[in-house]
Amino acid sequence: MSLRIGIVSFAHGHVGMYAGMIKQMDDARVVAAWDADASRGKKACEAAGAEFIGDLDALLARDDLDAFIIGSETSNHAAHVEAAARTGKPILLQKPMALTLEDCDRICAAVKASGSPFSLAWQMRCDPQNLWMRQSVKEGLIGKPTLVRRRHCLNTPGMGKAFEDSWHVKPELNRGMFMDDACHPVDWFYWMFGKPKSVSAEIATLHNPKIPDDHGVATLRWVDGMIGIVESTFTCAAADDTTNIYGIGGTILQRWGDGPSCTPDPTPNNRGLRYKKQGDKDWTVVGIATPPAHGERIKDVARPAVEFLMGKRAPIATAAEGRAVVEIMLAAYRSSAEGRRIDL
Repeated sequence: MSLRIGIVSFAHGHVGMYAGMIKQMDDARVVAAWDADASRGKKACEAAGAEFIGDLDALLARDDLDAFIIGSETSNHAAHVEAAARTGKPILLQKPMALTLEDCDRICAAVKASGSPFSLAWQMRCDPQNLWMRQSVKEGLIGKPTLVRRRHCLNTPGMGKAFEDSWHVKPELNRGMFMDDACHPVDWFYWMFGKPKSVSAEIATLHNPKIPDDHGVATLRWVDGMIGIVESTFTCAAADDTTNIYGIGGTILQRWGDGPSCTPDPTPNNRGLRYKKQGDKDWTVVGIATPPAHGERIKDVARPAVEFLMGKRAPIATAAEGRAVVEIMLAAYRSSAEGRRIDL
């Protein structure tokens, strides 16, 4: 029998992309969904081949649903996870986990008390090139990492006026662009190297006051001395290099790892990942193709998400990991505001 999924809000556009991929699967389907914005919900349900339900409690009470995907505005995550967790069914929550540690703790407590299997949805953890980098670093391909940089950007001016009127840029719903999207590379660092010991950051609104926190750089330090740099601009029209991992024994480089850098696709089936070890004469190109558009990376979350909801794999990211990322993000904001390094 196929997995029957209920969706709690299509506010975050990634959830609609997951639903589109699930529609093509033989072993899962989106049965029904609720959205506070009925127009948005009905349109998304039509595309997903699902039934729109106008009452959240009615959706959660249905006995023909096996699991839930929550894609509501970030400020609503805690309330919606608490409501869904009372069913005891598996939950996939769109990133970031919440805007405050208090809301993170509400989510952690709700899923622990109910026993609901829980996962965050992070596309970087599902991307084949990122999986290769993580495994290669763990296996010691380039020795001890010393300095790592990850750039992750968006081109919000190219998204038009509709974006500046969206919930994504309303502080009460999502804080700002750095919180909304720099959380991706911050989670990548946490997933790759564990929790840093300190954070220093500069975060500012440099272009459009309607799109707050559109630029930010955070420097992370680990107990072993490694330095990590998160570099995010959300007015980026074009880019190229994405990841630099420098180790005592070599270097790993990645190109075309986010939206501005792979739009349009540089060349079909291009392989943007390579490494060079100490003593090597030439770079070794890794045989993992760069996807033709960044949206393909987002869609790649759907399969691991379904397998998690079925109980066939571990969470993409646990509630504890989601909380840790929010802690790092809030420390970056505090560092920028206070002009000092924040210890974690």
